Amino acid sequence: MRGGGLLVAGTTSDAGKSVVTAGICRWLVRQGIKVAPFKGQNMSLNSFVTREGAEIGRAQAMQAQAARVEPTALMNPVLLKPGSDRSSQVVLMGKPVGELSARGYHGGRQKELFEPVLACLEELRGTYDAVICEGAGSPAEINLRRTDIVNMGIARAAKLPVVVVGDIDRGGVFAQFFGTTALLSPEDQSLVAGYLVNKFRGDVTLLEPGLDMLHGLTGRRTFGVLPYAHGLGIDEEDGLRVSLRGTVRESVVAPPLGADVLRVAVCAVPLMSNFTDVDALAAEPGVVVRFVDRPEELVDADLVVVPGTRGTVKALAWLRERGLADALARRAAEGRPVLGICGGFQALGERIEDEVESKAGVVDGLGLLPVRVRFGVEKTLARPVGEALGERVEGYEIHHGVATVDGGEPFLDGCRVGSVWGTHWHGSLESDGFRRAFLREVAAAAGRRFVPAPDTSFGALREEQLDRLGDLIEEHADTDALLRLIEEGAPAGLPFVPPGAP
Repeated sequence: MRGGGLLVAGTTSDAGKSVVTAGICRWLVRQGIKVAPFKGQNMSLNSFVTREGAEIGRAQAMQAQAARVEPTALMNPVLLKPGSDRSSQVVLMGKPVGELSARGYHGGRQKELFEPVLACLEELRGTYDAVICEGAGSPAEINLRRTDIVNMGIARAAKLPVVVVGDIDRGGVFAQFFGTTALLSPEDQSLVAGYLVNKFRGDVTLLEPGLDMLHGLTGRRTFGVLPYAHGLGIDEEDGLRVSLRGTVRESVVAPPLGADVLRVAVCAVPLMSNFTDVDALAAEPGVVVRFVDRPEELVDADLVVVPGTRGTVKALAWLRERGLADALARRAAEGRPVLGICGGFQALGERIEDEVESKAGVVDGLGLLPVRVRFGVEKTLARPVGEALGERVEGYEIHHGVATVDGGEPFLDGCRVGSVWGTHWHGSLESDGFRRAFLREVAAAAGRRFVPAPDTSFGALREEQLDRLGDLIEEHADTDALLRLIEEGAPAGLPFVPPGAP
């Protein structure tokens, strides 16, 4: 028997679709329901590698963890990885299949992908009791409706009820709910069961008259009002839409008495990918992580991280233009810690040969590590396990660049020269023992009295965060009504919104 389902749409990008989907997954699995997440098409530079070697959006991997299932390519069959404002790499079923312009993708290729995407959803529905689908952007992008494979297109084909999430913290949420519904066709409107208010601060009773009026205008109910939740730290989906300049990620736990705070600066390079790598650092008591773009912001940092990027050559040019390249060279000469991850590791090397990503040919790196990188057409997608600093390390690799290391001390797949470290491995800092050993080295080089907490478990902290999302749904949404939707589908006979419906 085919499993039930629900599409979580949003009035805007970043309305909270990803976290609401994860929260519903965690709430359902706690009820003993076998559930899986799904997003037909994702645009994100934050990605993850599944155990079978498929690349999917990191948000879907997080949602799979919320559902307590292993992530697979079925959960995110199409991933778009932007390389500029106008083009993206298309990843289909976990493997790159080419680079397309936005016009080329929406002009034909997207339509070709509809049947494979729908087949993935149906396979999941045949395996799980429920599949919670996440939309993308807004379902009311009427210019894209003809080729839609992630919002109302997939909802109509799979006969999924739709709940629309709105971020009230931004203001205008009632207009967003009404306008979103009004812009849909009558056929699409019939699938919209109602709304879910996200990030509310204050007394819910003050909101109730507006919710009643919204029901009167649209004929649709509100399934819950979720309060604003601080410090969730759940993976952001899209590095392009998140403004990281000056963003601070800081542990909610104070450092031990008498210990120093450790300050980490992350260079906010263009097309930054998997910036969630530093979340494990920020989870440590007494560690403050800040994203920066000026050389003076590196002066008081105990550790500088050059993170992954979809455009290594572009990131190199940016580092030089901003004066950050010279600041990194000074740090290296002074024996002050620098860590390069994936594209950041490549940038720290001596030379890059790139006829694939930027097509720039031979480009000089920063020369801080004895590494030469050549970009290949085939993408490395792997889940390596190794050892460093006497500790077991797990990670994942997503890169076209193949590194040749000509010296230094071995460090995972890369190397270390003095206080400069480099590796392609994303996620390595989530290995607790290795993270603590690495931070001890950083503190010693920085002259800090910083002592990593011996019992900080990043995995346990992530589970606590996912449980908090499940609690938000359980405590602030009408779970009985949501469960009926998932099991039975959208109620028939909901009235259309008269004004403006095409």
